[in-house]
Formats: sequence, C-alpha cells, structure tokens
Amino acid sequence: MFIDLSNRSHFAGTPSNDFETKVLDFIKAWFSESKTVQIQSSGSTGIPKVFDIEKSKMLNSAEMTCDFLKLNAGDCALICLPIEYISGKMMVVRSILRKLKLVITQPSTNPLEKVNQKIDFCAMTPLQVENSLDKLHLIQKLIIGGASVSETLKNKISQTLQRSHAPTTIFETYGMSETLSHIALKRIFPDPEDWFTVFEDVDISFDERGCLRIFAPKLNSEVLQTNDLVEINHFDSAQCERKKQFRFLGRIDNVINSAGAKIFPEELEKLVKKEIPNEVVFLGIEDETLGQKLVLVIEGAESQSINHKLSTINYEKSFHKPKEIIFVDQIPRTPNGKVNRIELKKLLTN
Repeated sequence: MFIDLSNRSHFAGTPSNDFETKVLDFIKAWFSESKTVQIQSSGSTGIPKVFDIEKSKMLNSAEMTCDFLKLNAGDCALICLPIEYISGKMMVVRSILRKLKLVITQPSTNPLEKVNQKIDFCAMTPLQVENSLDKLHLIQKLIIGGASVSETLKNKISQTLQRSHAPTTIFETYGMSETLSHIALKRIFPDPEDWFTVFEDVDISFDERGCLRIFAPKLNSEVLQTNDLVEINHFDSAQCERKKQFRFLGRIDNVINSAGAKIFPEELEKLVKKEIPNEVVFLGIEDETLGQKLVLVIEGAESQSINHKLSTINYEKSFHKPKEIIFVDQIPRTPNGKVNRIELKKLLTN
C-alpha cells in the first residue's frame, strides 16, 4: 500500500491486511483534535507500559531526524516496523512532517522481499537488515535500531554494498521510547564512525557511575538517566569543530567484576564477532577466588575452525581473555530478539 502524505486525500488502494489498517488508523488519530497519542514501550529494559505522548514533541523528534538526514518533500519512505511502538509511529510522523510518500510493508524478518522500487528512507531492525542484504542497494538512507548492530552484520553490509556500488548511507541509532525514538546517530556505512553524534537541542552528560544522562527538553521535560556506560567527546578532531558525541561502552548491569577488574562484555563481544559469525556473550559467573569468572558463551557447534580463530584474538588486557569457553545450541532471547543474559546465566549455573 502507498500513501502520498503531501496530499492526505491520495491513498493508493484499500487496506489489504491488519497492519495497513493500523497504519491508517494511526494517521486518522494523528489528524484528530487530540493533542496526544498512545505509545507502547518495548519492555526490553523493564515491564512494557503504555503512555501518552504529546504530538508536538513527536514532531520535534521527527524534525531532528529529518534535518540530520536531509529528507525532503516528495522523498519515498518505507515503514516496515510495528505501528504499536514508537519506532513505527515515528516513521509515519516523519512522513507527515516532511510530506513524504509512504510505502507500507507488513513487518517481517524480510521486509524488502517484495520491494523492487527505490526507497529514499527506511528504518529497520538488525534482524531485518540481516535478511535483506540482497536489496539494501534499493535504499538511499537507512537507520538501524532496536538492538546494537553486530560487527558481523557490519561486515556483511559493507561487503554487499561495496559490490553493488550503491549510494546507500546507513546509520545505527541510539534512543528509547522516552526519547521518542533516537537522539543520536552513528554512521556504519560508508566510512564507519566510532562515536554517536547527538542531535541539536539535546544535551548529554554522565553521572558518578559514568552512565549517560540525556536532557532533551523538546522531547521530554525530565532528565533521563540511563544505565549505559559511555565515553563523551565534545570535539570532532576530523572536522575541527565542537560536537556532542559519545561512545557506548556497555550497560552497567552487565559489567563483570573479576579479581577487582571491571570488564565491559559488550566491548569484548565486538572484538570476538570480528573473527567469528556466531552469536557470542561474555558473562561473569560467580567464583570463590575471582568473585566473577569471565566466561565466553558461543552459540552453535564447536569446530576446529572456530577454535583456531578464537586463538588468534588479541585481547587488550590479559584479564579480558575468557577463563572458559562454552558452546550452546541456542542463546536465550527476549521477545524482541535481544540476548537474554539473565536467562543464559541461569542455564549455565543451574
């Protein structure tokens, strides 16, 4: 289904499935007299909840993204994310704000399967991108959110798009429901970046733990405290100008304390995933001597090839090398596809 949001009366076709109906219902709700819409959180960091958000703040968020990506009236956007969540709703709001042409595709793990036209702008999850590599060249500007983008997927994206010589630009997002989608983007193709660049009108700092604090008054009147450990940079040496940037180190909940050394598992997982394609997780397992013993869990069968690649990894610190490597058939995941570290730890210790 196709909607030209520069002209609300031009709806191409009638809804053919439940998702198209939900998108149209949201558009009607958006143009109603109500000043708010309901948003459902994903529940990835707690119990899912439903809350009301002011339309004006959603427009502010949409403007930040559209300005950053330089989206213009008449551009073609594709929505393939559930409309119940902020990610899906914001795709529609951005299209309304910039008067984009919106292509509606049923959310699935392979949303580009039946798409054969050029798309100027799209938002997808890492899993959707993983299953759409053969058609990424159709998209000019893609943002990836919902979970971190693995090193393995970054390599696949780079190899695929370099072969096709496509003018595609891809960004990883940082945000949450409370920030009305993302407040920062990091380019991963071409010319990958190490730092997230924060939007204008958003201020960042960190607390005494080193965890990110976000103040985005146009999106949320409260200062949002995260449990994400970050490094902050206020100067872009490449551009010789001041910028608000940060590098994600890991969630404080996941930090492993082994013999007094603090270890960020997400950083080590990035390193290992550069060498092997399997899903990997570093955990701290209780140990009488070390406090927590560093363990590497790998999804899939053990093989001589994988063990060889693991032996070649150059860890920055000696205590970053795992004390034990465990292979499992399947790593537990949350309903939205993220690794469930708590359940995995239970499986290993019970």
